[in-house]
Amino acid sequence: MIRLLRILICLVFLAWLDSHSATAESVAPKSNDSSGLRLLEDMQTVIIDLAESAKPSVVNLIPLSGAGRGRELPQERVPNASGSGSGVVIDPEGHIITNSHVIGDASEIEVRFSDKSKLIAQVVGKDLDTDLAVLKVTTTHPLPSARFGDSSGVRVGQWVLAVGNPFGLDRTVTLGVVSGIGRENINLSRYENFIQTDASINPGNSGGPLFNLRGEIIGINTAIINFAQGIGFAIPSNMVKQVIHQLLTQGRVTRGWLGVGIQPLTVELARKFGVNEGEGVLVNEVFDKDPAAAAGIKPGDILVRIDGTVIDTPNRLSRVVAGLLPGSTAKVEIVRDQQRLVLDVALIERRDHATTTSLPQARTEVKLGLDVQDLTPGLADKFKLQESRGVLITKVDPGSLAQSEGLHEGDLIKEVNRVDVGSVGEFSTAVSKVRRGETVLLRVLRESRAFYVVLKSTDP
Repeated sequence: MIRLLRILICLVFLAWLDSHSATAESVAPKSNDSSGLRLLEDMQTVIIDLAESAKPSVVNLIPLSGAGRGRELPQERVPNASGSGSGVVIDPEGHIITNSHVIGDASEIEVRFSDKSKLIAQVVGKDLDTDLAVLKVTTTHPLPSARFGDSSGVRVGQWVLAVGNPFGLDRTVTLGVVSGIGRENINLSRYENFIQTDASINPGNSGGPLFNLRGEIIGINTAIINFAQGIGFAIPSNMVKQVIHQLLTQGRVTRGWLGVGIQPLTVELARKFGVNEGEGVLVNEVFDKDPAAAAGIKPGDILVRIDGTVIDTPNRLSRVVAGLLPGSTAKVEIVRDQQRLVLDVALIERRDHATTTSLPQARTEVKLGLDVQDLTPGLADKFKLQESRGVLITKVDPGSLAQSEGLHEGDLIKEVNRVDVGSVGEFSTAVSKVRRGETVLLRVLRESRAFYVVLKSTDP
């Protein structure tokens, strides 16, 4: 708020300079006639009108059954007994949006409105992957409601208004700006694309709306970071609308499935595959009989776009694919051997697969430091490998590069520098072609998941 007041003061000062630029000798107007003050009052009126129009659609929610008060995210303290969370009415018929964690396992929720009336809401549907839920109250008269805005137009620095019920303080209004967009890796939900704001969001605000200056919902407030000030997150309205539409029309959310394992492109991996760091994500595994395999996608492909949307992180890929409907066909752009290809992929419904492999990021400039042997049926059974050929790592030297990259006994090497290796002989031949100081790209299988790793060595 201090930053916001400074901005307002600067605007008033600029307006005052403009009104006095005609002549330096003019007499200064009285303070109550100042154009700067009028500008400030006009801006204040906009905020007041926005708050007055927004508050009636915001409700206080109290779970009545099931898990009681609902699960609170680790980023929030449990609010006091006056309320469990917030929600917003999105149509006059009584549909309400909130966070899934606000209602927990409750099947009935008490809804308190701004006119002090109370109704009991039923749960229409929940989506744990985005932490959203839809409730419905039965009413004999139209309810005050808010409309959705387009979150794709949200910009860093724009003013926003958060409304909720923190600590049971009904319909608390806070003003701030958008601090960031496209925030992910917050570990609050499976699909993250948060709007970050410094508008004060406190425990009990979860599920409440984030408004733009037009009074449109551009986000649903979902969490705060309790050890930081002015850092709150909201689910963007376009994601909310997509989830809510499916919950209302079919009672559940279905998402597209591509059928690949992926990992980020590090500097070393990007160099080995001839692309720029962050230019797409690396496909390290293609699941048999899934859409990607049927379309011809292969391990080692760099996936850069889906239906024209740039893919630069594994999270973005997961989110974009999940936003496509099963049965639809997506145009997937890949880079293979530094050549760009566009493949048509017919998506199916998502199943719960782990699709991202992460490895320690430590790097050391030492020899490889691993021993290998041919894979035998007994070793395949011991290390839960569904493979008949490959080079098994039997030992990793402590402090070696292989250890720093997360490799360990039981990992199966399938490729060396994009060449298939099914035996120690083939492995040795491939490695012998690597000159001192060069890097070695390995494709490794660990139980049922594959990943790529780059091992670097230096001249002795």
